[in-house]
Amino acid sequence: MTAPGSTAVPDGADERLLRTSPLRKLLGRPELGSVVGAVAVFVFFALVADSFLETSSIGTVLYAASTIGIMAAPVALLMIGGEFDLSAGVMVTSSALVSSMFSYQMTANVWVGVFVSLLVTLGFGAFNGFVLTRTRLPSFIITLGTFLMLTGLNLGFTKLISGTVSTKTIGDMEGFSSARKVFASYLTLGNVELKVTILWWAALVALATWILIRTRFGNWIFAVGGDAGAARAVGVPVIRTKIGLYLGVAFAAWVSGQHLLFSYDVVQSGEGVGNELTYIIAAVIGGCLITGGYGSAIGAAVGAVIFGMTSKGIVYAEWDPDWFKFFLGAMLLLATLLNAWVRKRAEATT
Repeated sequence: MTAPGSTAVPDGADERLLRTSPLRKLLGRPELGSVVGAVAVFVFFALVADSFLETSSIGTVLYAASTIGIMAAPVALLMIGGEFDLSAGVMVTSSALVSSMFSYQMTANVWVGVFVSLLVTLGFGAFNGFVLTRTRLPSFIITLGTFLMLTGLNLGFTKLISGTVSTKTIGDMEGFSSARKVFASYLTLGNVELKVTILWWAALVALATWILIRTRFGNWIFAVGGDAGAARAVGVPVIRTKIGLYLGVAFAAWVSGQHLLFSYDVVQSGEGVGNELTYIIAAVIGGCLITGGYGSAIGAAVGAVIFGMTSKGIVYAEWDPDWFKFFLGAMLLLATLLNAWVRKRAEATT
């Protein structure tokens, strides 16, 4: 007799193994809802905006998606692990400010500032993870406090050192050109000009996916997000896992911060506020559960693509940009409902 939701066991196969059809495996994927949403958004703007399908628009849309996707990938892993980071947006600005001000004030090669910024930004991530695991307070409270502290530090230190709310230009300093090639250059692929952030984005999504699917650390992430107490009981290093996830967010913030600095030469200290919600929304649209234990990095990447298509599609359609927030809210609601429906269908047929 064949169990409900399973296919017949072929002759000679192990009857103890439950076989699942490819369709049911597809329904069980967390990113399915976001893929359906991405197709719908693409078709919609292809119909209402003539320039949306032009070759030059591809690079613009992918660049917009990459600036969100670089952060959304580690934020998705953190959410799968059952935690949030509300300081992620301002941490990007902090990372850029440290690079710029250290290089300028010390008259050092900008690569020295970039390296110092990496250490400082990883320190922010370690602080979030350490305080969270030691106090066991909700990550919402811990990272909200870090968000407020970094916001004040960004403005206060910049005014104290530069006398204004922006940093001094470092475009003529040694090492700037090579650093710009790494973090803010363009690549030409056929007739399409692509920003190098797209490569950073693709690399981080591939790395995050490999970690989740192929490594022991990936299993620990799902375990601590599903039930941290049960995970600890079976030997999962919960503290090390959560600190590692916050370090991952900090590393991505460093990459985004260097892109911000080397794209514009100067940094405005008030930037980044509110972006943390954008990263979280991209992960949720991509199928990550707010309660943890479920989601994927690829889904977060698709969520970032939806952001990119919507923000630029509205421009190409020559609509008022204020409509972006409406589309954002509608996409979040529809994607969440669709993901919940797909997950229930998958669980009912398993």
